[in-house]
Amino acid sequence: MYNRSSPEAKAQVAPEWLARVDNSQDSDPWVHGFRMVLRRDRTEVGRCGFTGPRDANGIVEIAYGVDEEFCGRGYATEAAMGLSAYASRDARVRVIRAHTLPTENASTHILRKCGFSRVGESVDHEAGIVWRWEKAARPG
Repeated sequence: MYNRSSPEAKAQVAPEWLARVDNSQDSDPWVHGFRMVLRRDRTEVGRCGFTGPRDANGIVEIAYGVDEEFCGRGYATEAAMGLSAYASRDARVRVIRAHTLPTENASTHILRKCGFSRVGESVDHEAGIVWRWEKAARPG
């Protein structure tokens, strides 16, 4: 979870992804993701999506962020669950992946709640070492 305007946000989310979502006019959810809006009044509370289409191994990566004033209300959990459900409906997707900063934080709690397991570390070209999280697209 991130507040898009905080320094931590820039460390957790690739600027290329944010720019692609912010400037998107297309509607391909694998590339452009979703705006998170409240049903009652259409207030935007954040963004979520995939870092791109599934790769050759059937892996997709989710990303989500909630604006600071809406944090702590379950929106990031709902986004992670919704993205996982969406990806799982595509038979070509085998694994759903996410990355977090290498410390216990809101996103690690959310991912565990959504059935992800920490499977190792990876190096992000901007954030450095990150934790890798994965879950099967369809329980096996």
